[in-house]
Amino acid sequence: QVQLVESGGGLVQAGGSLRLSCAASGRTFSNYDMGWFRQAPGKEREFVAAISWSGGRTYYADSVKGRFAISRDNAKNTVVLQMNRLKPEDSAVYYCAAGLGRGALPIRPYEYSYWGQGTQVTVSS
Repeated sequence: QVQLVESGGGLVQAGGSLRLSCAASGRTFSNYDMGWFRQAPGKEREFVAAISWSGGRTYYADSVKGRFAISRDNAKNTVVLQMNRLKPEDSAVYYCAAGLGRGALPIRPYEYSYWGQGTQVTVSS
């Protein structure tokens, strides 16, 4: 089992920044690729960003590329999503997820085995 706890969400004005953190415990964190997803009311869960178990590879949704950055610290069992130039359409509950690395970075929810409880991000216009 891997337990994931997100933090750092909140209310921010458009153009602002937020830094989401995900703290992991349980099984060896460095074995897992990590991802961030988001879900707005009435919409499906959407891929945001992923990072490989080593941190050497990252992948972003087109909608956040150039604005968001994912990173990890395997010594601290944490993964961070730095969100800059936020837009109202970025408003959603953001979820951290862990999946065993098996080659290509996972970008679909079913490829992840463990999920956090989510943290709300609201961007006002």
